[in-house]
Amino acid sequence: MTGITPEELAGMIQDKIPLLILDTRNEGEFVRGHIAGAANAGFGTMQQKQVVIAKTPRTFKVVLIDHDGSEAQQSAGLMARFGFDAHFLEGGMAGWTGSTVKSGQRSVLSGEDLWRSISEKEDLFLLDVREPHEFADFRIPGAVNVPLSQLFAPGSRQSVPEGRKVITICSHGNRSMVATFALAQMGIEASSLEGGMARWNQVLSPTATIRDAGLTLIQVEKVGKGCLSYILGSGGKAVVIDPAHPASRYTEIAAEEGLAIVAVADTHQHADHVSAAAQLAQMTGSRLYLSADEDYRIDAVRISGGGSIPFGEERLLTVHTPGHTAGSMTYLAGSYAFCGDILSADGVGRPDLRDRADEFAERLYNTLHTEMLKLPPDTKIFPAHRGAGTELADDDTYHTTPEMASRMTLMGLERADFVKRVAGTAEPRPANYSMIIRINRGSIPVSSGQIPDLEMGPNRCSVRA
Repeated sequence: MTGITPEELAGMIQDKIPLLILDTRNEGEFVRGHIAGAANAGFGTMQQKQVVIAKTPRTFKVVLIDHDGSEAQQSAGLMARFGFDAHFLEGGMAGWTGSTVKSGQRSVLSGEDLWRSISEKEDLFLLDVREPHEFADFRIPGAVNVPLSQLFAPGSRQSVPEGRKVITICSHGNRSMVATFALAQMGIEASSLEGGMARWNQVLSPTATIRDAGLTLIQVEKVGKGCLSYILGSGGKAVVIDPAHPASRYTEIAAEEGLAIVAVADTHQHADHVSAAAQLAQMTGSRLYLSADEDYRIDAVRISGGGSIPFGEERLLTVHTPGHTAGSMTYLAGSYAFCGDILSADGVGRPDLRDRADEFAERLYNTLHTEMLKLPPDTKIFPAHRGAGTELADDDTYHTTPEMASRMTLMGLERADFVKRVAGTAEPRPANYSMIIRINRGSIPVSSGQIPDLEMGPNRCSVRA
């Protein structure tokens, strides 16, 4: 590990010596001006620094830059111990007399900002640098997979189109940061998705708002995972159905509509994501409603079929609809039904997540044919998740109806064939489902920092029709 002078670095750049120039200053300083070809390596913690260093190829001469050279010297020493040909710029940017360039985009992009850019149809190139098996399992629609190791190989420049805003993606934001190093060498600016796919799974966004007959319905999507929840308002008061983390997002969305949350309810004990129902109820001083037919260890109002949940000038009527779980509930208000995972636009709730698949499949068949398909034809049935590729309805929500559901192939099967088909699903179970069930039951605690990794991956709570 040695220091190099500004003049030496300028000469290396002019001679086009292959370098990894890593600017460790904060993002604001980097964006305002940095050496051309440098990448922003803003390490949040020592652990992140070590992970990023471990993912960076050792085949390049590395030059670290900070404000005055002191911190960069320490980082260069650390990289040297990892086997790098590492150097630091003496005097840092304070001593640099050469030209600098400004950034046209941020070095790190939050999941919320990425979702906003996608929603506004910006011309993005989503570059996923995970391994192919990770990408095949779970990805952002439209992303292109180029593994990190390939991105440093000769000719990789052809993988990235000209003139588009590049966002690099991995599982936790470490490999994607290293990918921005490779792209900077090619003269390409890029933003790394903060926290990777784990944090992407935590983005909550209202999909649509419907105002009808005194009711305000807001469908909220966990966009990375396809989980759906609902804020249903009446007379300035609201009930939240199947909230996911972060709980505080529901108070923000409700407040924007002038609604005060007075009740929170889960339709069932979820297996694909950690419920935010208890936290949201505590946060808002609301009553928490949970099924009396589920094994909960949480203080709540226990509800059964034939009951109701008041909010504003309305009530949710409760219907016991077992099959996905023993205590699954459907809530009815006007022409709306909120059915949890019993039924969706493209499938039915899988019955095998409690290891009683045949028994639950029988119950599911009964529920579908005696309850869901018997609802009034104009009922909009709102599920707790959507499948990949599910299209929005005309009102910009994800929903089905009794008539639409009746056309599913599964609905035309005789009971024995239905049970055999749905109980024998070969679809992998949701990641960490057993632990998530125990958390949602109230058997074990969970911290907010654990939730992104617990929920990593698709929801996998249905049998596709």
